[in-house]
Amino acid sequence: MCLQSMKNKPDILYLSHGAGPMPLLGDESHQEMVACLREIAAKIDKPSAIIVISAHWEENIPTITSGASPALLYDYYGFPEEAYTIEYPCPGEPLLAERICKVLKNAGIAAELDGQRGFDHGLFVPLTIMYPAADIPCVQLSLVNTLNSAEHVQIGRALQDLDYANLLVIGSGFSFHNMRAFFAPETKETKAMNITFENWLLETCCNRDFNEPERAQRFIEWTKAPAARFCHPREEHLLPLHVCYGLAQTGCSECFELPVLNKKSSMYLWTTE
Repeated sequence: MCLQSMKNKPDILYLSHGAGPMPLLGDESHQEMVACLREIAAKIDKPSAIIVISAHWEENIPTITSGASPALLYDYYGFPEEAYTIEYPCPGEPLLAERICKVLKNAGIAAELDGQRGFDHGLFVPLTIMYPAADIPCVQLSLVNTLNSAEHVQIGRALQDLDYANLLVIGSGFSFHNMRAFFAPETKETKAMNITFENWLLETCCNRDFNEPERAQRFIEWTKAPAARFCHPREEHLLPLHVCYGLAQTGCSECFELPVLNKKSSMYLWTTE
């Protein structure tokens, strides 16, 4: 794999990955999400490798998959049998994993490699939609189980020193992630809270009037946002966005607003072109 980059800065995408394997099973409430991911994949250069920060992997320190051929982890339950026969045989990229580990350590962040862990659905569900050929090497990076927002912004900043050709970095989460609310009758109050937080998130990611210290502080103090804890009772599905912002250090190039599971959701793209 060539490390002398034609494009040193990666494209960066935070995506809302939906509920388990449902986007791959033809679920109607995920149709716009599927269309949006295909649209995004068509508008950016095909990457030479992909790093995925998944909401579904937490460790004591940032941990990176380093296997050459990681298996899939069907880390969901209660779905039809076909959900457990999904295949996405993309290769791993051990050299990229080592470089991620090195830049984190150089930034004073303890990190380690994991040669045994497979890829969870935070990776293989959206990538099956975006790159169905499964021919792009992938590496997965864990969250830290403290769920500290500033720490995840700092992890993203450390990744700025990563030198790799035509890289795509994906934060795979969900901009709205209240499991009870997904399956409860919607009320005017709950709909308003969903919309209010999404509007705050859109402003935080897209408003070019913010300077970067202001924008970073909004990310770090995200629990002060209106309806923050209603939309994210636990923040693991939001923190991949913090890593993306830490890497980008600027407002996004493009945002995408869409319903997923009948909730207002969003995705954010930073491109270098």
